[in-house]
Amino acid sequence: MSHKLPTHHPNLSHRHRPARYLSFFLLSIPLTFGFLNAAFNWKSATTANLPINAAETLRKCSLLNAEPGPPVDFYNRTQSDRFQPGTPPTLIRNATIWTGRVSGHETIIGDLLLDKGIIKEVGDISQTTIDSYGQQLVVVEAARAWVSPGIVDMHSHLGVDSAPSLNGADDTNSFKGLVLPWLRSLDGLNTHDEAYRLSISGGVTTSVVLPGSADAIGGQAFVIKLRPTVQRTSSSMLLEPPYSLNNSNIEHLSRPRWRQMKYEKARKIKDSQDRYCAKALSNQWRDLGEFPEDLQWEALVDVLRGRVKVHNHCYEATDLDGIVRLSNEFKFPIAAFHHAHEAYLVPDLIKKAYGLTPAVAMFATNARYKREAYRGSEFAPRILADNDIKVVMKSDHPVLNSRHLVYEAQQAHYYGLLDDLALASVTSTPATVIGLDHRIGFIKQGYDADVVIWDSHPLALGAAPKQVYIDGISQIAQPFSVNKLPAFQVTPKTPNFDTEAKLALEYDGLPPLKPDVNDSGVVLFTNVSGIYFRNGPVIQEIFAMDDAHGTVIIDHGHVVCAGDCSDISVAINARHVNLEGGSISPSLVTFGSPLGLEEIAAESSTRDGTVFDPLGGKIPSIIGGDGSIIRAVDGLQFSGRDTLLAYRAGVTQAVVPPSSDGFISGLSTVFSTGAAHKLVPHAVVQDVSALHVAVGDSSVSISTQIAALRRLLLGKGQGELGERFLEVAEGRLPLVIRVQSADVMTSLIKLKKEVENSSGHTIKFTFTGANEAHLLAKEIGEAGIGVILAPSRPFPAVLHASGVTVGLGIEEQWDARNLRFAIGWAALEANGLLTKADALALGSINLEALLGLETENSDLVATRGGDIFEFEGKVVAIISTSQGKVDLF
Repeated sequence: MSHKLPTHHPNLSHRHRPARYLSFFLLSIPLTFGFLNAAFNWKSATTANLPINAAETLRKCSLLNAEPGPPVDFYNRTQSDRFQPGTPPTLIRNATIWTGRVSGHETIIGDLLLDKGIIKEVGDISQTTIDSYGQQLVVVEAARAWVSPGIVDMHSHLGVDSAPSLNGADDTNSFKGLVLPWLRSLDGLNTHDEAYRLSISGGVTTSVVLPGSADAIGGQAFVIKLRPTVQRTSSSMLLEPPYSLNNSNIEHLSRPRWRQMKYEKARKIKDSQDRYCAKALSNQWRDLGEFPEDLQWEALVDVLRGRVKVHNHCYEATDLDGIVRLSNEFKFPIAAFHHAHEAYLVPDLIKKAYGLTPAVAMFATNARYKREAYRGSEFAPRILADNDIKVVMKSDHPVLNSRHLVYEAQQAHYYGLLDDLALASVTSTPATVIGLDHRIGFIKQGYDADVVIWDSHPLALGAAPKQVYIDGISQIAQPFSVNKLPAFQVTPKTPNFDTEAKLALEYDGLPPLKPDVNDSGVVLFTNVSGIYFRNGPVIQEIFAMDDAHGTVIIDHGHVVCAGDCSDISVAINARHVNLEGGSISPSLVTFGSPLGLEEIAAESSTRDGTVFDPLGGKIPSIIGGDGSIIRAVDGLQFSGRDTLLAYRAGVTQAVVPPSSDGFISGLSTVFSTGAAHKLVPHAVVQDVSALHVAVGDSSVSISTQIAALRRLLLGKGQGELGERFLEVAEGRLPLVIRVQSADVMTSLIKLKKEVENSSGHTIKFTFTGANEAHLLAKEIGEAGIGVILAPSRPFPAVLHASGVTVGLGIEEQWDARNLRFAIGWAALEANGLLTKADALALGSINLEALLGLETENSDLVATRGGDIFEFEGKVVAIISTSQGKVDLF
């Protein structure tokens, strides 16, 4: 058979491994000479002194300090222990194969043969070998597409924090004690988690499923393959299923947060075991008694023996220092520090941990959500790698959607992590750290047949799998991929951030973020390849040159020439900025997060706080009771780190409503992200832009919320609240409704028509969040309702094609800086339905229209090396007409 993409084989499983295979990290090994010698001596001993279980005891003692690893004959295997009979052999032809070998530098142009659940051959495969498979061989023409090992997510809560998010399926944390080493994520693994398939579609083949971090010691983690199995059991998903999970000679992966852990109990058990085994192995059986063990503490005993891959949830330098000291005091190794937002500030400390240097598993740009993460830096991966510390990018699913884990590697690469290390950070490096690099994380003969065929270079923005194989079984039933330009088939050329990385260290993680230069004079931008300007309600590309010889002249924040400016005399004494083939485009607007109302989400003293829910209790009369409404402009905070990082990424305005956990949020405001404080001219762009409500978030019923909304829209409200809803009913103020369910959206569409028939006005509805809006694209378009997708994936092309005005939003403020990449990603996935100008509109003029901005944002962004939505581009200037200046970075 020959296919462009392989046949899908659903619901295939593996057979259980022979009993000789032990657990997760402690694989079977030959019995030690000490055991053999003891067994020989035992035969000559007086049988009356021997306990009935002496042989098992000797075996247990011989393994107490055994070094974990695969069986000695593992690489002689011809079939995977996970092989599913009936899986056809597959030949992937003419591929560009990143193997993960030679420190990530090996790339092979050739073929890949998968059979019996393992990789049989890589590179030049003889025709004789191919012919030997006959007609059963599935042949896939890769056409030089990139092929990589399957993505390995080393920090996930798949299966225990399941999708859909329901209370009955939440098994992430236990709140029954601080120290719970006996808890196991496997025991709560939900085999019906919808996220398995979604993660596979992003190339993830293996995940380390960790308990939550609510406890000092959260319990034991397990490694799973994500494909469905015939058995439909959690045990059948394990990468190397143990024959026993509760025995002190079995090693478990534990994921503690060790700061408050007490070791003395485990150390006493370990010492008593050592004394016991010393006697047993020397044939001193008299009065020896039972082997000392305690199921409750067995995992911690194995930690002290160095037989557990310890994953430590740890953020700050002070906590890193504490666990490093404990690791040396109790002599146990640490596999990895997770999150570890300050690890890049103390690389020498990390290297002082007992045994091998721990890896660091981190986010690319997700930081500042609590105090411990406040000094997180986008340059941490490159700094750690420069100090020879292994870097792993993780999802912490569902904190980040593990379907897009490769995006974390892409961002790390953008900010300076070398390409080989970036791709390794989600493949070979995590496989090595968890001790499974003998079978996953590499494309190598004899390894598990877990591979991904990509539609572009894996580090290119928007890279997506054409097909995913787990154990040689194709996983995507109906593959779809976008045809991408040749530029996306090579490693992206990324900007130089050397100066910024040095400043991150110099300022202990808090480098200055204000512009380096404010120039209110003449600025000459040269070597410009593209210029996009606003023309009323649309964005137009007014200039494009392949040779990047364009020029743009700015005088006091205003464009005086764009294109060929050789005859403009004002440029004689101008400041020159070489964009090196970059572009100038409209700046962006962010919406959806509390940006501007909070600095650290987990610290109430840095937040404006949440408003009262009128459906959840009585509103205090001092603020107007049921007729009151809150304005976000009164709680604005300026110069926050996320706000300034957004500004440096080309986001010059933000729209934010009051924070709410209930039905009515209040009136949003528009502010400048680059302003120092509220009294600066144009810091507050618009006091009030829209009225915001949420249907589905309140503690009362959805039908009650819609009934309240109907009453308010039909003029039954009181005080200022009633007046504002009257503005909505008359079409003078947009109503922005946070809603996710398509069923609720249908009720709101009908409500809009009902109110319009009653008032005689066309009212402005905008759905935000809107995860199911694509299911009603036609109906939403016909109703004249706009949509702001937050998060930005699902992609907006379906809505756009139905005539819906679409914007892209975010959920957390740290993500505002990434809006430029979100719009670029959306354009790529639209498969030609969105032009670059359309993509820019998703993050600018469309949001302005949907959120009630009365004055267009005239700011411009200059990027060096590429467009604003490309990994090649770096924002180097903000051109502000309102401020009459150019901010240079």
